[in-house]
Amino acid sequence: MYGHTYRTSQMEELTTFLTSIGEEVEDAEEECFLLFAQDIPSANLGFVDSRATSVDVTIHGQDYTIHQSPTLLSSSRAGGTTGAVLWKITPLFAEWITNHQSNPLWQHSVLSTSSAVIELGCGISGLIALALSPSITHYIATDQEYVHRLLRENLDANTRTPKHAPRSKGNAKKPSKHGSKTAKSGPQPKVTFTSLDWETDDPAVLKDSIPGGSGADDGDKGFDVLLSCDCIYNEALVAPLVRTCADVCRLRPVYNPERELGDDGKMPTVCVIAQQQRSPDVFEAWLRETLRLFRVWRVSDEVLGGKLASGSGYLVHVLLLRQMDS
Repeated sequence: MYGHTYRTSQMEELTTFLTSIGEEVEDAEEECFLLFAQDIPSANLGFVDSRATSVDVTIHGQDYTIHQSPTLLSSSRAGGTTGAVLWKITPLFAEWITNHQSNPLWQHSVLSTSSAVIELGCGISGLIALALSPSITHYIATDQEYVHRLLRENLDANTRTPKHAPRSKGNAKKPSKHGSKTAKSGPQPKVTFTSLDWETDDPAVLKDSIPGGSGADDGDKGFDVLLSCDCIYNEALVAPLVRTCADVCRLRPVYNPERELGDDGKMPTVCVIAQQQRSPDVFEAWLRETLRLFRVWRVSDEVLGGKLASGSGYLVHVLLLRQMDS
């Protein structure tokens, strides 16, 4: 009886979360017109400083030094080089998603100390992983293999003794079974990098990359939250990115507010997609493709705060995989 009640309350919590974040998006063309009709500040391409070999960033009073590669950025490497430097939206998004007091992801236990998170297109900085990983159980950062060396350098150089993780309603009486492994001081293997090709790789094996194989020892191949920050800038990437998001989400149950969770008690994967406003055509192409497979909510200004709100030139949407007719 307790298990039934707990699973029902989890689904109700998720429904409340969705109600709290903003309006559901129904039409790609209408959403695109609404967002791009407003004045958008010029941010060039969106680099913090594409010529610097290192960039200093502060998030919630914590200082980070991010090493980057202007040389790699300007190279003619096949497959792209945009992950070689830090982008302006990344520190803002990292600060927002780690605000445990006001962010509804934490308030409604979508994120908790027992969460497993995957990031698509992490780039070399590892900044979101650095800021978020001390508060959760597992963080898998994915991108093309070329970012690996600098990413590891940044993770190693900026890892500090983790502070006490926040307590949220969803885990106050239900600590993570892995908690004893992640509470030690000093650098921890809580951030795992694995290369992920959006065209060919299978997300079902991603948790196998976690050291010790502890990521899926309960049989769960899925993730609580999927993050993607500033990966939507090229129309050719739209279909592979959306398809990869959907493949990750299929590792968990689909959201259905009229039905309680399955016997395994797993919540649907919540996707949080942040991006800079650049091309309306690329944005509309992404949203049109996304709406075929996902329900979409645009996070409201009240939830985002000033740095990511309307007029900032940045957008954050939340996605949940649709219940498709069989």
